[in-house]
Amino acid sequence: MAIVLASQSPRRQELLQRIGVEDFKTLSLDIDESYPEGLSPEDTVRYIAKKKCDAAAALCAPDDLIITADTMVFLGNDRLGKPHDEDDAFRMLRELAGRGHTVCTGVSVRRGETSELFAVSTRVFFRPATDDEIRAYIKTGEPMDKAGAYGVQSRGALFVERIDGDFFNVMGLPVEQLGLVLARFGVKLL
Repeated sequence: MAIVLASQSPRRQELLQRIGVEDFKTLSLDIDESYPEGLSPEDTVRYIAKKKCDAAAALCAPDDLIITADTMVFLGNDRLGKPHDEDDAFRMLRELAGRGHTVCTGVSVRRGETSELFAVSTRVFFRPATDDEIRAYIKTGEPMDKAGAYGVQSRGALFVERIDGDFFNVMGLPVEQLGLVLARFGVKLL
């Protein structure tokens, strides 16, 4: 049995290593990440995580343990994906400044016909920020490949006033819940 993380996210790879999953393969997927209208934030990320897992299963051995995840940032009912350009990043960060938002991650874990699908939501509160601070942050290039246009594990943390919930979920992988699921699949981490 191989453990397969179907994600190219360096943050997810790092988090798996941090919790003791040392020997795993990564798999890059190119799938349509569209989803039906009207889903809740949690249902949306679960839907996409399952879609990714189904696609990965077609490429993996039947006894491989597959892990997929999808993370989205929601401001109210509005989804904030990865910014298209610097103007889009500015718009997102301006909207987040001085407000709370929700980061949702859906995770699918599967081996053969057995699977578990879950979602974790974390509330993040940003302090007010000036336009100059936002522009300086954008110039670092950090926001451009991240949902919501910020990385909580680096300079984006300078905007964070408070986090209610799983910090690692905001990085892209809710490790506490994932650890419990992996244990049910026989992966001992402690």
